[in-house]
Amino acid sequence: MDKKRLVILGGGESGVGTALLAQAKGYDVFVSDFGIIKDPYKTMLQSHDIAFEDGGHTEQLILNADEVMKSPGIPDDAPIVSKIIAERIPIISEIEFAARFTNAKMVCITGSNGKTTTTSLIFHILQQAKLNVGLAGNIGRSLALQILEAPKDYYVIELSSFQLDNMYDFRADIAVLMNITPDHLDRYNFEMQRYVDSKMRIMQNQRPSDSFIFWAQDEHIASEIEKRRRHTAPATTPSSQPEREGHPTLQPFYDKDFAQLGLSFSQIGVHNQRNALAAYLAAKSLGIDEQIIRQSLISFPGVEHRLERVAVRNGVTYINDSKATNVDACYVAMQAVEAPVVLIVGGKDKGNDYSVLHDIVSRKCRALVYLGADNSKLHHAFDHLGLPVADTHSMADCVKACHTFAHKGDTVLLSPCCASFDLFHNMEDRGEQFKQQVEKLEDDNT
Repeated sequence: MDKKRLVILGGGESGVGTALLAQAKGYDVFVSDFGIIKDPYKTMLQSHDIAFEDGGHTEQLILNADEVMKSPGIPDDAPIVSKIIAERIPIISEIEFAARFTNAKMVCITGSNGKTTTTSLIFHILQQAKLNVGLAGNIGRSLALQILEAPKDYYVIELSSFQLDNMYDFRADIAVLMNITPDHLDRYNFEMQRYVDSKMRIMQNQRPSDSFIFWAQDEHIASEIEKRRRHTAPATTPSSQPEREGHPTLQPFYDKDFAQLGLSFSQIGVHNQRNALAAYLAAKSLGIDEQIIRQSLISFPGVEHRLERVAVRNGVTYINDSKATNVDACYVAMQAVEAPVVLIVGGKDKGNDYSVLHDIVSRKCRALVYLGADNSKLHHAFDHLGLPVADTHSMADCVKACHTFAHKGDTVLLSPCCASFDLFHNMEDRGEQFKQQVEKLEDDNT
C-alpha cells in the first residue's frame, strides 16, 4: 500500500515538527519553503532524511499531495496555495495533524488580545499543580514535535485565527475565548464577520462534557453562540471548510467576578484581571486545588513583550508592549498605565481603525512617536489631535525621540497597534531592540 503523501508549506517550528512526526507515523513527507529555511531546521530535516526545498516551490512535488500542512503565516492568496485549493487538496494546520496522535487533554486559548498571557498563566498553574503539561501553538515548541519526542498528559495551546481556519476534526477539552476585536482583517477580505467566525471555530466538535470559557461582556461572543444553536458558520477562508457544530458546557465570566471571587493577580490592568479569571475557570475545570490556583496567580511572572517593565531612566518608566499588534491591545495597555504616556505606534498596518484611540490618546498622551517604514496613515490618524509627534524609521531614533519628549514621572509605552514586519524580523525582535536602546540611555542620577 502506498504511503500517504503529506506536503508541508513552511520550514519553521510548526512545519519541521510536523514533518518529523509525519515521518515517524509512516507518511511520505516533503517540506517546501518559499523563503530560506533556518540552519537549525535544515539540520533537523537532513538528519532525518526528510526531503525539502527552500527559496521557491516546485509545483509537481507539491500538487501530488494527499494533504498539505500550511504554516499559519502563509496566506491563502499565495500563488502555490491558490493552486492547491484549485486542485481540491485538503489544507490542514499543525494542530489538526498533531492531535491525531495523542489522547492528551487539550486546553486551547484564543482571542484578539490576552491569549498569550492567559495561555502562559494556565501553563504556569498546571506546572505548579505538578501536572505533566506541555505549552504549544503560537508559543512554546511545536505540538507535533512534543507529541513525538516527549508526550504529555495535558497541552496548553495558544491558537491564532489562522490555525483555527484549518482545523476540522480537532476538539478542545477546554476552550477559552478571551474577546473578539478587529485584527488581521487584511486576511479576511476586510470583513469583520469572517474574522469573528474564525475565532468561534474554537468551540467546534466540543461536547457537553467539554468547557467553553468566554468573556461575557464581549460585543460578539454571546450572540455568536446563540447563532450557532441554529446553524453552523461558513468557511472562513478559501482553504477552510464550514464550521462544525459544538455543544460545550458554557462558562461565561464577567469583570465583577474578579473582586467577588477575591482574586489577586501579579499583573496590572483590568484586561489582566480578565486573563486571570479565564485561567482560574480553566484550572477549576481541570479539578486543580483552589489554593494552588490562587497562589499561582500571585506568583505568575508575566509575559515578555506584554506590558513588560524594562527600566526607569531619569524618572521615566519604559514599558515594552511589542505584542500589542492591534488597536484594542494598545487601548487596554493605555488603560493600565496611570502616568502620562509617550506612546510609540506604527509598523505594518492590518486595516486598523485608529479613531477608537483618539479619546484615550488625547487624555493620556504627552506625545506620539511614529515607528514604521511608512507613517503616513498615522499622521492622518493622529496629527489633528495637536500633540507633539515624531516621525522615526529605526528603533534607535524612536527611543531618542521618546527620551526628548518624556518628563520625569512619565511612561514611555511601546504599544504599536501594528505588525512588525516592515522594520523588524518579528514582534520579538522589535521588543528586544526597544529594550537594547533603552538600556543605552544614560541616567542623569548615576
